[in-house]
Amino acid sequence: MLYTDPDVLEVAVISMPDEKWSEVPKAFIVPRARTNPDPAEIIAFSKEKMARFKAPKSIEFGSLPTATGKLQKLKLREKEWAGHDRMVN
Repeated sequence: MLYTDPDVLEVAVISMPDEKWSEVPKAFIVPRARTNPDPAEIIAFSKEKMARFKAPKSIEFGSLPTATGKLQKLKLREKEWAGHDRMVN
């Protein structure tokens, strides 16, 4: 549902570690050209469109890692789960 936000061009969502909930969603977003999206507004938008527990708790803007046109979520997970034994709680 995040991709329906008018400021979002591309998006990937992964789980990241959280002390209280074990894991929470985090969104990596490529914004549309000539936009300056606000993370709080995108999180609020997502809470309107989906269950609150599915809405991302944090957002990071930038490019998404791809290889031969395929998104590499493993690279996103490696960054978020660095220092943990496993990439899942």
